[in-house]
Amino acid sequence: MWGYIGGMKVKTSITLSEDLLKSIDQRSAQFKNRSDFIEFAIRAFIAQMIREEQNAKDLAIINRQAEHLNQEAADVLTYQVIP
Repeated sequence: MWGYIGGMKVKTSITLSEDLLKSIDQRSAQFKNRSDFIEFAIRAFIAQMIREEQNAKDLAIINRQAEHLNQEAADVLTYQVIP
């Protein structure tokens, strides 16, 4: 799904709990190895964080404009005619 993104890969060391490692091993069959699974999971998590940050920014903009938007909606409703 993600393909190869970025530059050269860098070897690193992380410490994981045994139960998490077992869970990774049980679910990583479609990946070449644990590293690919973990990289995919981290990319997905970061993408989710970015979406949540953008949603929070959008919500802040909407909230700042709420009074104006509500007045505009009320104005539009006055033009509606109910038969």
